[in-house]
Amino acid sequence: MPESGRLSGIALGYDSQHVNIMSTATPEPHHGPILQTAFSFWSSKVLLTAVEMDLFTELGKRPMTAEELGAALKLHSRGTWDFFDALVAMKFLEREGDGDSGRYSNSPAAALYLDRKSARYIGGILIMLNDRLFKFWHDLPEALRTGKPQNEVKHGMKGIFEELYEDPPKLEQFIGAMTGLSRINFEAFAEKFDFSKFKTLCDIGGASGLLCIEAAKKHPHLRCISFDLPQVEGIAQRHISAAGLSNRIQTACGDFFKDPLPKADLITMGMILHDWNLEKKMHLIRAAYDALPPGGAFVAIEALIDDARRENLFGLLMSLNMLIEFGDAFDYSGADFRKWCGEVGFQRFEVLHLDGPSSAAIAYK
Repeated sequence: MPESGRLSGIALGYDSQHVNIMSTATPEPHHGPILQTAFSFWSSKVLLTAVEMDLFTELGKRPMTAEELGAALKLHSRGTWDFFDALVAMKFLEREGDGDSGRYSNSPAAALYLDRKSARYIGGILIMLNDRLFKFWHDLPEALRTGKPQNEVKHGMKGIFEELYEDPPKLEQFIGAMTGLSRINFEAFAEKFDFSKFKTLCDIGGASGLLCIEAAKKHPHLRCISFDLPQVEGIAQRHISAAGLSNRIQTACGDFFKDPLPKADLITMGMILHDWNLEKKMHLIRAAYDALPPGGAFVAIEALIDDARRENLFGLLMSLNMLIEFGDAFDYSGADFRKWCGEVGFQRFEVLHLDGPSSAAIAYK
């Protein structure tokens, strides 16, 4: 074979090896997830604005064209098409037809959860996100540098709880927002937890009485107490009465940092522990232990962070939200809960997944 042929063969061999090496190399990471996360506040603001404008409640009446829906919401024509079609692309709206004659309607999920007239409406918490937290999260860098809250307190105003308890209409609105957020978790808890060994339940920070209502509806043998500050008692009593459960659920008033907790076989706290620093968390855990009989159980329902702190993004973001709201408050993992409860004297522990990012952390006395 001529020299040039051998060289050509060698060259082809090298080229072939080079192609094989390149074909097995790790693909370059795609930039899509970075940009999707970076721009996600656009989508968030579109949804929050739609809820604040009661767009989904308006469409709950009947399907509408863009012109009709824009007129109902008093919107300028420039943004209506982009606004409504963005919600279509986000799967919160559906549209039958194109152009001027296209008619918008709610998606099944929006009809169930975002129409104010739905019994399962969760829009209250979205309105609170839009009104308060959207602007406070702008100051996350300062919160991370200082460890200080970035809410109303930063601007010389009263803290959220202090202001709410002085304004009954705002308090009821806040409780309504939290009720929508909590309902799915409390329904799951009532469905999944084994209540057969317990005769009495006391929900600490019971707000509207929702956890007691869901548990009592599912378990007829159970008698419940919804415990909260005196300003909340009337709201809870109205919700309990409307559910037809006044004969099995009673209310009790007190300050859980100053007063002993009511005695019960089962003590629950739904999204309560994460509002406080470690010292106050430990106070509440000890108070629950003291109120329980041997064999009783303490349950904390939260967006529990996974023990490895790698997966539950919502729980981690919620903990950052506690930084923005309260400074030293934080969310926690099941392992954290077990450690704290073990220090107080609880003997056995488990974590029960409820829905989405939320779980029930359970400690048995």
